[in-house]
Amino acid sequence: MPLTIRPATRADAALILRFITELAIYERAEHEVKTDAAGIEASLFADDASASALICERDGQPLGYAVYFFNYSTWLGRNGLYLEDLYVTPEARGTGAGKALLKHLAQIAVSHGCGRFEWSVLDWNEPAIQFYESLGAKPQEEWTTYRLTGAALNALAEQP
Repeated sequence: MPLTIRPATRADAALILRFITELAIYERAEHEVKTDAAGIEASLFADDASASALICERDGQPLGYAVYFFNYSTWLGRNGLYLEDLYVTPEARGTGAGKALLKHLAQIAVSHGCGRFEWSVLDWNEPAIQFYESLGAKPQEEWTTYRLTGAALNALAEQP
């Protein structure tokens, strides 16, 4: 049976939440999932949503998903595509689902004139790192990601 990649719909919100939770468990961060299906539906499927999702299926059975959005590179003067999440169920790993999702996203990036396609991976996730490098992806080791969340984000926003 061939793999199919389709845009996610509102009806997929609970499925996406399940995949998010499974990914978070794998990444040892289940406690960081703060959303619910309504939150997924409101953020991914609103008229002004800034992110999009894809579902990978085989014979109508969902195997994984990807969430992505477009960013901007001042150095390139072009948009880029940022992959927020990529997840394939454990039983479907090694079947080509992850590669199919990445290929589909690369096609979206190229068709939108993007200058790059980026994502982050945990430094201990060796299977993912090997997979990405097998596709020609290169780590950006000179960059460190910073993040503001919760109280720190609110504190900065409220500074005079």
